[in-house]
Amino acid sequence: MSELHIEGLHKTFGDTVALAGADLAVAEGELVAVLGPSGCGKTTLLRCVAGFERPDGGSITVAGRRIEHLPPQARRVGVVPQEGALFPHLSVGRNVAYGLHGAGRGGRVAEVLDLVGLDGYARRMPHELSGGQRQRVALARAMAPKPELILLDEPFSALDAGLRQSLRGEVAAALRAAGATAVLVTHDQDEALSLADRVAVMREGRIVQFAPPAEVYRSPVDPWTASFVGDAVWLDGDVDGDTAATAVGDVAVEGPDGPARLLLRPEQLRLSEGAPNATVSAVEYFGHDALVTLEFANGVRLRSRVLGGAPVAGQSVSVAVDGAARAFAR
Repeated sequence: MSELHIEGLHKTFGDTVALAGADLAVAEGELVAVLGPSGCGKTTLLRCVAGFERPDGGSITVAGRRIEHLPPQARRVGVVPQEGALFPHLSVGRNVAYGLHGAGRGGRVAEVLDLVGLDGYARRMPHELSGGQRQRVALARAMAPKPELILLDEPFSALDAGLRQSLRGEVAAALRAAGATAVLVTHDQDEALSLADRVAVMREGRIVQFAPPAEVYRSPVDPWTASFVGDAVWLDGDVDGDTAATAVGDVAVEGPDGPARLLLRPEQLRLSEGAPNATVSAVEYFGHDALVTLEFANGVRLRSRVLGGAPVAGQSVSVAVDGAARAFAR
């Protein structure tokens, strides 16, 4: 079983604590995204699993085997670095074959190149490829030895936005077609939410939430996670049962009674057909949607995500809340 279990992982660099007891369990065939801001420890976590750093404490188990004491080449872990890091003097086929041994190398190279959509590219040189193609070659090289685990270190960060979006889906499809167990390290929320089976949100060297993407987005464990994963709209209220009294009226809630900070996502603030209760003060238009700043009579300002046609600044609109807010005690 190609599972990954990390327990109580610690790592310091001088006075800097990079990992402070990180725990993570990845199931066989699962694609997990480790998501967090710069400096949270996510890259150190990946490097410890890969064998590029030795942890100060804790354990790393892959497929039932403790590996934290082993050198990288003995771990059966494949790594896809940020910019592919292909050997420029070797052809695509020889890059993918690097580290393979035995008579079946050619067949395995063809198999993984086909899996990543690069059938027929074996004789090409890296400089003849686009950025996205180079990353797919790097993935094929990591997959070729049939490792127990594949680690992807921000593999799309150097690509432009359009290519990044299309390549994400191709890489995820290739990993799932191979039945690979994989961990993707990223600071990109869209990347984590759209690709992963589960998302591990990391902060200050620890995993603070580990759940399916929808749960992380809809039910974050604390205000920091709520603000980090997606756009957050905050509103003060007093919770009584399943309703909170707020400056913009009663709002359905999930959470403890009493004074609270209410989390809404911008798409929950819906422009409706009712009597106007707010004024549009600003519009940020993105084509597929728009972020609309709404000002209420009492001075409260909230932001709404609107699909399709956007209102114009100065327009009076009716605003309704769709679904329940998540309440955090204050």
